[in-house]
Amino acid sequence: MKNWINFIAFQLVWFAAVGGASYGIWWAGPVALMIFVLYHFRSGVAVRGDFKLMWLALALGFATDTLMAASGLSTYSSPLPPAPLAPFWILSLWVGFALTLNHSLRYLNVRPLIIAPLAAVVGPISYYGAGRVWGAVEITPPVWIALTVLGLCWLLSMLTLSLTARRFSRKAENTVQLPLMRAP
Repeated sequence: MKNWINFIAFQLVWFAAVGGASYGIWWAGPVALMIFVLYHFRSGVAVRGDFKLMWLALALGFATDTLMAASGLSTYSSPLPPAPLAPFWILSLWVGFALTLNHSLRYLNVRPLIIAPLAAVVGPISYYGAGRVWGAVEITPPVWIALTVLGLCWLLSMLTLSLTARRFSRKAENTVQLPLMRAP
């Protein structure tokens, strides 16, 4: 997939998930993710371990957002499944993000020890923005505690995802050319 298409597709998943959750349409993010996944895994595309990264990101996202909800540090709009479990719409963001790591955000994998601390700042800002602008997430006061916990989760998650993506992108057995159709 061309990197700019990959980047735009993830942004569309983000807006569908966050915007949908803020309007009570919990399924908008998962549907947008499914379209992204179908396009991403179309025949003839080298997937570079992306399927494994999706599952890893899903597990990390589930742990992070379930921890946030169960501890009362955040409340999610459109909570399906119900709290304290991480909602489907936010899990679709984690999976979609994983599909960018070996493509449009591949440059992040070059220096995981630099990008992980940056993710510890940018990840919580994204949640805070999703809450303040869209109303999809409510960060429970005192906000600094929730954002600190979220930052630590993002630091560990991004370090894990980045190192894993680097490993998958280097191994030939993790690059699978799907038959049947040629990629454009």
